[in-house]
Amino acid sequence: MRWDPRPLRFGGVSDIAIPTPSHVSADDLGEALAASRTRLATFMIGAGVTHFVAPSFYTRIVPKWMPGDPALHVVWSGIAEIVAGTLVAVPKTRRVGAWMSLVVMVLVYPANIQMALDAGRPKDLEGAMAWVRLPMQIPMWRLALRHAR
Repeated sequence: MRWDPRPLRFGGVSDIAIPTPSHVSADDLGEALAASRTRLATFMIGAGVTHFVAPSFYTRIVPKWMPGDPALHVVWSGIAEIVAGTLVAVPKTRRVGAWMSLVVMVLVYPANIQMALDAGRPKDLEGAMAWVRLPMQIPMWRLALRHAR
């Protein structure tokens, strides 16, 4: 397999230098990028909807140091996630939506930390997942950043 590091052009998006196998076309990469955007949009909208479907899960992980009503934080973060995902899904606003997704994910990260702290030393699968969830946020941030640029 030969690698071709030439810059590629994706439908008006600035040139992106990506080393690609020489047998992969720009159309294939464009489709992969579109599928990745769809996953980001779906993730953000889905996460936002769960704030309204299972609010008690989110209310209990709002950091103790945050002022105000935890339920209100859950509502606003759910709305922000749904809006960000919707913006990612719309071609004209996908960059703004990706930036908003990144900002929202970073702003809710303290809730992930709180969840891990509340779990303490992992004694079961749920406790372990609370800790595993922390580094798993980084690929999501990178995904949002990739689509924001």
